[in-house]
Amino acid sequence: MLRPERMSKVSVTGSRGVMSQVIETIHGLNLVHLSDYDGSWEGFDNGDPIEGAETASEKLVTVRALESTLDLSVEDVDPDSGSLEDGWEDRLESIRTRVNELDDRRSEINDELRQVNERIDRVAPFAALGIDLDLLSGYDSIDVLVGEGSLEEVEAAVEAADEIRAYETFTGDGVVAIAAAPAESAGDSPIDDALVGVEFTRHDVPETDQTPEAYVSDLESQRAELESQLEEIDAELEEIKQAEGAFLLRTEEELSIEVQQAEAPLQFATTDHAFVAEGWLPTDEYDRLVSGLNDVVGDSVEIEELVRADYNDEGYPTRTEAVEHGGSEDSSETVAKEEEERETREAVADGGSATATGAVTMVDEPPVVQNNVGPAKPFEFLLRLIDRPKYSELDPTIVLLLTFPAFYGFMLGDLGYGLLYTGVGYLLYSQFDQDIVRSLGAIGMWAGGFTMLFGILYGEVFGLHVLGEVLFSDGPPLRKGIQPAFSQFSQAWLLASVFIGLAHLTVGYIFGFINDLEHGAGEAYFENGSWALLMIGLWMWIFSVQGEGAKPAFLFETFSSEGPIPIGFSGFPVMEVFSLPEAVPGLGGLAVGVPLLIALFGFVTMVYGEVRHYGALGIIIGGLESFNVFGDVLSYLRMAAVILAKAGMAFVVNMLFFGVYVVETETGAEWHFGTSHAPQHMLEQGTYHGHEVSEVMFGGLLHGGILMAIIGVFVLVLGHVVVLLLGITSAGLQGIRLEYVEFFNRFYEGGGRKFEPFGRERLDDDN
Repeated sequence: MLRPERMSKVSVTGSRGVMSQVIETIHGLNLVHLSDYDGSWEGFDNGDPIEGAETASEKLVTVRALESTLDLSVEDVDPDSGSLEDGWEDRLESIRTRVNELDDRRSEINDELRQVNERIDRVAPFAALGIDLDLLSGYDSIDVLVGEGSLEEVEAAVEAADEIRAYETFTGDGVVAIAAAPAESAGDSPIDDALVGVEFTRHDVPETDQTPEAYVSDLESQRAELESQLEEIDAELEEIKQAEGAFLLRTEEELSIEVQQAEAPLQFATTDHAFVAEGWLPTDEYDRLVSGLNDVVGDSVEIEELVRADYNDEGYPTRTEAVEHGGSEDSSETVAKEEEERETREAVADGGSATATGAVTMVDEPPVVQNNVGPAKPFEFLLRLIDRPKYSELDPTIVLLLTFPAFYGFMLGDLGYGLLYTGVGYLLYSQFDQDIVRSLGAIGMWAGGFTMLFGILYGEVFGLHVLGEVLFSDGPPLRKGIQPAFSQFSQAWLLASVFIGLAHLTVGYIFGFINDLEHGAGEAYFENGSWALLMIGLWMWIFSVQGEGAKPAFLFETFSSEGPIPIGFSGFPVMEVFSLPEAVPGLGGLAVGVPLLIALFGFVTMVYGEVRHYGALGIIIGGLESFNVFGDVLSYLRMAAVILAKAGMAFVVNMLFFGVYVVETETGAEWHFGTSHAPQHMLEQGTYHGHEVSEVMFGGLLHGGILMAIIGVFVLVLGHVVVLLLGITSAGLQGIRLEYVEFFNRFYEGGGRKFEPFGRERLDDDN
């Protein structure tokens, strides 16, 4: 659960005559993540693709191009089952020819349609002028220009031009037409020469004797005809998609398998007569691999489990567990056989790693198959947003399961919101096939469940307190603390957030310690244990009664027998070990207890660890970084902040609708919603359960007449939707931040290789 599945490196050695059968069998088993041969063994080269690989690859490209043209996916049709029938290549070629013809024709029509639309756009300015198009061109002694610009600037420029002796302008909707008689000394384009320096966009006059309206009408008819042809082509392509889609998907699958198998020898080490294939598979699957190969090729290949990978820092085993398999040979025969294999196998390489039997293996890291219980698997999605864990790392997915939903529910804590989160999560989980969406749905259900649980403890449903009054005779055991009468609970959530942070970070340091044990217990302690001791010792002292008068009283009162959460904790004792001599300036007589000693020991060893890395500079670095154990824990106060913020938002929404009146009690003011009586009525009545009603905080839209009540319903629904969505962005993001930034930073690096077995699931596979 905290480790990925144990992986074994296996080797399959045999003659090239059975290589195709071995490849087909391994592909069908879908068990082995093949290792790439790096060319380092003397006498061995990378293999060549099996005959027919290039042809199959070309056909596969053709099929995928057709699927792209038809916009075909597995969801569109049900794939054919079974293998391809005889004549499938002719069928594929027929489909390719027809689809390509239609696609080429579609491209031609789209080009024509684009040109028609451009011509329509070009003629629009001329329609604004209201002048027939044949009147704007074809003159020998008059220069005509049409465009868009400032009429005043155009006329001023033309008026000042010596090349123009007379002109006339026409305008409409910002379009200007200039007709000018050039002077004898003018060039070929006198108007263009005159407008140099003037901001003017020229439009070419369409060559037609029609009116602009008639010209546009003809173009629109052409456009409609082209669009109709496009629809016919799209309809025909859709018919091909429905009729041949299943065949194309099945063909793609078969060709993909053929190409995968044909190119597999590229990863093998081969000679003219033999091959060696190596790869990783889950250790528990080794027997199934052996059985599958033996059923097909029998004794024609040698299958060996080379190593079972240790969970070490490099991922690849520096130590290996002896791999023993049953057999009737005695120990002397086994040793002799291993010695013979060791001498005859021609695989020697720099960088190779000796196995338990002495064989030399290609060096690569084991791929990672996360090994989590069913409820934790959806949380692997949250982990992979960062990266897959390395084979040598502890997998924190189970911790995410145990903490993230609890953090979420603790921060929101409302039965109504929890029901909605759970419902939406179930909808995503049950109605979608994508793994990501289903994972989000499962996480939503977990978060919603904890939100409901804490909502019951807080006694709230959509921010109303009626649940606590119904379920608990003396009120709910927990309060969110935004009311004056229950303000001590707000302090309790501050302290609870700190304790949660201490526990969460301590687990992170423990994980880091275990991960670093490969480097030795001492190194693991300096990297993790010293920091944990410094943090624990410091916070034990903060919560100790030493110097109690100088510390906030709520540190010792909140969880005392008289506090809002009476668990009997009123501070850690000093646990004095010795006192400093009176001669010590400023600290003479100070009692040094266990918390201070733990913190001091952690600090000294932490700084020493930094010195080992950075030399004398490590003293400064360690001293500055030591403050992190205080700030990192305080980072968890964001949970208390979200509790109070979301409670306050829900309170405001309900106050606007129901209204609120204030009741004075012995412990302070209580705020009550006007759910059954208008707040003003309660103020006039004067008392509520024997306590004085002192004021109306807000009268409530519900009690302001029909129109105000209708507006109030809108405010109520919209407000709670906003609170619901902000709950996801605040509680969700803050919870994720605490996991990623505070917790993972203690031990997690990521970067593990994905387990990609040689093979693939078939389209009709139900798994």
